[in-house]
Amino acid sequence: MFPKPHALGLAIAASLASAAHAQDFKLTSTSIAEGAQLTSEFVYNGFGCTGGNLSPQLSWSNAPEGTKSFALTAYDPDAPTGSGWWHWNVVNIPASANSLEEGVSNDKTLPSGSMEITNDYGSKGFGGACPPQGEVHRYIFTIHALGVPVLDLPENPSNALVGYMIGVNRLQSAKITAVFSH
Repeated sequence: MFPKPHALGLAIAASLASAAHAQDFKLTSTSIAEGAQLTSEFVYNGFGCTGGNLSPQLSWSNAPEGTKSFALTAYDPDAPTGSGWWHWNVVNIPASANSLEEGVSNDKTLPSGSMEITNDYGSKGFGGACPPQGEVHRYIFTIHALGVPVLDLPENPSNALVGYMIGVNRLQSAKITAVFSH
């Protein structure tokens, strides 16, 4: 049996309204832009690269209903490791936060309760772009709205475990993908 036209119309309208709201969750930045080359401020200082190693300014808006915290990830899927490269993971960002200022990782002024995870360079906090010479890599900055106030993580968790815990608690995410080559 097929649904009545009126009920079907309401179901479609509700679905479209829900989809429109889902598209409202946004990540913006005054430091980086979609598809644009990162400037030297956001490049790692080491591994053959010379840069400021500053974390970019990021702002987000229109978090989905039920958001209890946020997590931020910066990931290079093009790194020649077989598993990409984690440049930054910040978890347990309070639901009341809606931005991170430029250089916040280096200044250690993250929102209260936030926790930075060890990046793939081996240090806690932000590690800037540094692809092999002549290669163009993508740097995906993602804000994740989570349905839990804090992630249940052990001390010094791996980036894979953090990614898993973000994934199973994610309500929605928004991203900016920048690029870099030298």
